[in-house]
Amino acid sequence: MTLVLATDDTGGPEIFASVQGEGPSAGEPTAFIRLSRCNLACVWCDTAYTWHFTGDERPHLSGETYDRKANQVTLEVADVAARITALGQRRLVVTGGEPMLQAAALAQLLAMLPDVTVEIETNGTAFPPPKLDVWVDQFNISPKLAHSGNARELAIVPGVLRRYASDGRAFFKFVVAEPADVDEVREIVRANALPRGRVFVMPEGTDSETLRRRQEWLVPLCLDHGFRLSDRLHIHLFGDTRGT
Repeated sequence: MTLVLATDDTGGPEIFASVQGEGPSAGEPTAFIRLSRCNLACVWCDTAYTWHFTGDERPHLSGETYDRKANQVTLEVADVAARITALGQRRLVVTGGEPMLQAAALAQLLAMLPDVTVEIETNGTAFPPPKLDVWVDQFNISPKLAHSGNARELAIVPGVLRRYASDGRAFFKFVVAEPADVDEVREIVRANALPRGRVFVMPEGTDSETLRRRQEWLVPLCLDHGFRLSDRLHIHLFGDTRGT
């Protein structure tokens, strides 16, 4: 079985070690694997090279599209497992793209890494099959708001979100660009019974200046509504770069 991965700046698979930049595990030493392809198309996506390939007419703020052949690589699952093991980390973050699109192969991969703590970053539109679910220690769910440009019926799937809400492994991270976005977060949290103690709000931005400017109004809103704030540590450390 194979996995389709995004590529790093060298054209190799985007498998690397760094510190987790977002959410409840921020700062943790971590191995990362970035998978290719996504079922959504966020206009502000900072990993558009995983899905916005030449010929894809879905809008993106950059207007840039990517050559699929240059930005995808297919590897045998055993090869991926060996590369992750060689990084020597006890935590693995599976990100994308949308990992649930490759659930069967991902389940096979994680079965080869039984001693690793596994986080999956997902947009929350699908729940993992049992063969994958059994290997996951933490779900980082990032439901997409209206400003992402995705149709509401595609981005917010109540049955899936409510099921994740009852799972103590699931944390919810909402990307916001203006104060009004927090009102939408509140509505989704209320409608789907998401536990506030596991809800993060994170400013959208790919540079430190933008993140800090948006945190100025976001922090008071976190205090008002009981949400947790997530920074983007990797942006401050490395900028908007692949493999970091």
